[in-house]
Amino acid sequence: MKTSSSTAKKFHIYNSLFLALPFDNIQDIGESIPILGRYCSDGYSENKSPDEIINIFFAKYYNNIDEKEKTSILFSFIKYIERQIVLFDSIEDSAFTENNDLDGVGSIKYLSLEAENLEVLDLLKHKLNDFKVRVVLTAHPTQFYPDAVLGIINDLSDAIAENNLSDIEILLQQLGKTKFVKKQKPTPYEEAESLIWYLESVFYNTIGNIANRVDKYIFDGNGIPDNSFIELGFWPGGDRDGNPFVDAKTTLKVADKLRNTILKLYLKDVKDLKKRLTFDIVDHEIDQLQDILFYNSYNNENNPNISSNQLVDRLETIKDVLINRHNGLYIDKVQELINKVRIFGFYFASLDVRQDSSIHDIVMDNIVEYYTKNSRNKVIPANYNELNDTEKVEILSKVNDRINPLFFDNKIAKDTLESIYAINNIQDKNGEKGANRYIISNTQSVVHIMEVFAMFGLCGWKSEELTVDIVPLFETIDDLANAPEIMHQIFSIPEYRNHVKLRNNKQTIMLGFSDGTKDGGYLMANWSIFKAKENLTTIARSYNIDVVFFDGRGGPPARGGGQTHKFYSSLGDNIENKEIQVTIQGQTISSNYGNSDSAQYNLEQLLSAGLSNEIFDRNDNELSDEDRNAIENIAQYGYNKYVNFKSNDKFIPYLEKISTLKYYGKTNIGSRPSKRSKSTEFKFEDLRAIPFVGSWSMLKQNVPGYFGVGTALAEYDKNGKLNEFKELYNKSMFFKALINNSMVSLTKSFFPLTKYLQDNEEFGEFWNLIYNEYKLSVDMIKEISGTNKLMEFMPRRLDSIKQREKVVLPLLTIQQYALIKLEELNKNPEENKEFIESYEMMVIRSLYGNINASRNSV
Repeated sequence: MKTSSSTAKKFHIYNSLFLALPFDNIQDIGESIPILGRYCSDGYSENKSPDEIINIFFAKYYNNIDEKEKTSILFSFIKYIERQIVLFDSIEDSAFTENNDLDGVGSIKYLSLEAENLEVLDLLKHKLNDFKVRVVLTAHPTQFYPDAVLGIINDLSDAIAENNLSDIEILLQQLGKTKFVKKQKPTPYEEAESLIWYLESVFYNTIGNIANRVDKYIFDGNGIPDNSFIELGFWPGGDRDGNPFVDAKTTLKVADKLRNTILKLYLKDVKDLKKRLTFDIVDHEIDQLQDILFYNSYNNENNPNISSNQLVDRLETIKDVLINRHNGLYIDKVQELINKVRIFGFYFASLDVRQDSSIHDIVMDNIVEYYTKNSRNKVIPANYNELNDTEKVEILSKVNDRINPLFFDNKIAKDTLESIYAINNIQDKNGEKGANRYIISNTQSVVHIMEVFAMFGLCGWKSEELTVDIVPLFETIDDLANAPEIMHQIFSIPEYRNHVKLRNNKQTIMLGFSDGTKDGGYLMANWSIFKAKENLTTIARSYNIDVVFFDGRGGPPARGGGQTHKFYSSLGDNIENKEIQVTIQGQTISSNYGNSDSAQYNLEQLLSAGLSNEIFDRNDNELSDEDRNAIENIAQYGYNKYVNFKSNDKFIPYLEKISTLKYYGKTNIGSRPSKRSKSTEFKFEDLRAIPFVGSWSMLKQNVPGYFGVGTALAEYDKNGKLNEFKELYNKSMFFKALINNSMVSLTKSFFPLTKYLQDNEEFGEFWNLIYNEYKLSVDMIKEISGTNKLMEFMPRRLDSIKQREKVVLPLLTIQQYALIKLEELNKNPEENKEFIESYEMMVIRSLYGNINASRNSV
């Protein structure tokens, strides 16, 4: 295994080469960055503030310069450091296979050997017929790399792996001259294009390789099951929740792009096959396939003149001819393409449509008004909004009509209905899996689900022919607690139960980690989701329904990230686990799935985690009644601590004045607004989970990842019962994964950065409140895990974090310095207008590098 010191040495060598390049015609900028880094680390150890560190540094090395020159130099530092981060990422990526065994524990090869040794290989084959992993790429704004930079990262990783110094130098020069910053926010379609880069550059061949490995190690080369055991989902262009820039035209355009992209990839593979299949009969067949795929790849106007099933049939015919007439020559190549078509179809990734339930309320108001004006009250009565839920459900369950969205003046109502028609259009062109899920954010009642069911009925979908899954999303602590009763009610409605029956008796339910943590704190959010899954499993099984849990996870542990596969390995028999569905976003995409090796490793780990639970006995996954009571108690203690904390009258002002929260919307990273309300006033309920968690991360305080953990465990320590959690940590995979992920948040915290606030008149007491909980959490977690320092049993990951934090420390310091300067300058805003704009841009620019540097893969 490559040591972390090796990575550090390579970074030192290549970083020296990079810093010597005079990109801004300022020769000593590169030489100054390491010195600034030392000033930062020494300064914080001496309890100096960020502005003191920057001022001392400039007094020593850039004396007698004016404020304008100073800001110019700081901007140059930012540009260099954000590229250093890319270099560090590339070095780590280049060493991935040396740090991770692609055939080790959690791999497909290891799983097959384990199943064979335990004589359950046939069971494993059977499970692969109905088990699947779906990773869903979202457009949430947590990364900004444009396609050009992504390409450089990939090429630079390859050059570093090969130790090709000439290519490395040229790529570093290219990196220095390539723009990182977007002057305008991307459109939803541009977001989709950026993520499609990953689909075609990484996922296509990687998932194809995994399919080949499954075929080789489990099915002896006879072909994978028709079931797609790995699927891709896609949100850009379909996710409307809080994004006013997504409309039905965008949804259709993205679906066309997905179809054309996958068909062009098939076309490329067929062209490669054509070079090999030069034999009688098959040469003619492959010529025909090339012509068909070429036509369909560039034709958006008409539906494809061949289906994915027909494409598979033609490839199977070619394979049969090769076996019967040509000694089976190149059938492995044909089988590889068959495997890809079975997985990706003509849709590549399933485009999900998502909207908030509050928007559906507006749509329903417009629908009621429409029918009332047109004297068609038999469809939806004029007094609909005055009815109770039972009466509404009775009406909604039987609605059927075909209304024209153009009849509506309200933009939201018009687009919502058009999006439903768009789903039908996409299914015609891309196949049913092209778009077959409608996700309802903020689901709080059975009416919220039935309103969407009715909208499909109003857009011409007959209930017995509805080829779309209606997916409720439960997010807050209260919603998670109410979810089982809501699903019990919805399964009791004959029309909806019949719909589920037609959907193979399968109901997908989405659970949101990010908003749960924001709402109730780390412990309560995770425990509430665990309990909700158990209760929802019980409800679904009582109706003979297979429930599928779709987890809305983010990058850092505070949003459900961390070592995801270990979380899924920890689930017991009381939680349905036939499928693993999870969102991936931002830097988690680039860190876990940014190249073929890391993508293969992480996808196989997810596959293996789910399948292992299905075919092997996992006694350490079950929680006793005593265990459950203990976790329930600490979750409640943690919840109380967190709720009191967010109720503090300094909570919102602290985030608004001290953190980068209000600058997230100006980064032009994503198309979606950074908060739900257009109001200039900051309200907790309007804050999106991503900028909320991200702002704590920029402060290096990471509050949502641990706050309340220390207090909760300390309550047991007071009563001399902490040993219960020491034992639980060692025997429960779920509890260990929960605590270990919190360790990551604590490890990535660095309170010396903001220690200058300790004596601040307005926020000193609040800062100390956070710092004390941080220290208590560190102490309690070290105690129950039996460690002397956090993450000591994960040395490689710990060293990675330390090295990464060292690279980014000057950037964090510059960001904090700019925030401190802004507080001072805003005392006389008219006089300081020019410099206020400059320092605001400095905060925004430093956000880019800091966001990407966190690379929440560990």
